[in-house]
Amino acid sequence: MPRTPHTRPARRRRVLAAALTALAAAAATLSASTPAAADDVNAARNAGYESGLSNWTCSAGSGSTTGSPVHSGTGALEATPTASDNATCSQTVAVKPGATYRLSAYVQGSYVYLGASGTGTTDTSTWTPSATGWQQLSTTFTTGPATTSVTVYTHGWYGQPAYYADDFSVLGPDGGGGTDPGPQVPAAPDGLTAGAVTPTSVALSWAPVSGATGYTVYRDGTKYGSVNGTSATVSGLAAATSYRFQVSATNAAGESARSAPLTATTTPSGSGGQAGD
Repeated sequence: MPRTPHTRPARRRRVLAAALTALAAAAATLSASTPAAADDVNAARNAGYESGLSNWTCSAGSGSTTGSPVHSGTGALEATPTASDNATCSQTVAVKPGATYRLSAYVQGSYVYLGASGTGTTDTSTWTPSATGWQQLSTTFTTGPATTSVTVYTHGWYGQPAYYADDFSVLGPDGGGGTDPGPQVPAAPDGLTAGAVTPTSVALSWAPVSGATGYTVYRDGTKYGSVNGTSATVSGLAAATSYRFQVSATNAAGESARSAPLTATTTPSGSGGQAGD
């Protein structure tokens, strides 16, 4: 008597898994390829973190900006979870009621989440278990009939290492906030002063500038070097010699005008320090 052919359970599971994987890939491709309307804007502000954490709030002081790694530009978010905090970094964006938005960001790290809350309909999120390089997360949400603002966020997972995010986008109809203007060229630094002065060096400091990601120090009109903070020590100078110093602020948009000049004189060999004029 001939045997009736049948599909083994293990084979059925493999076929089903392959079908589900293909379906998920097709859905992701469809979502990524959905064309944007001509008048859509990016409702997120400081979307590339080029102005530090301006417009962003991170739980428990978990977030900062970093110059490496970055997906584009010169800055990215670095947020570090703890055993009791998942390092949520969020901002509230203006949206149009009854509209659909595509939320996306590039991330690196383990168990990184991207989502939107307060949509007025079904809140949404997506995540990756592991992204060793830059990976784009994306999802969509639709606002309720009376919703004019939504909170968008990234977060990691408790006790995991730091995660990174860059190039955040909330693409959809203008809710009244306009589009992300991107970073503006920062203002010139104020308060340039000299601290410790030796026969071969002058220590400089100045006030921080909003939106600046770095500073350039000039000696006698020539670039000496660049720093991330608001102080620098200029070395390699000659004893008992006057020097003219200036500093500018920089970010992805460009370099500011230079500060008011400061003249400082190095001390003679074997003597103490003095401040600049």
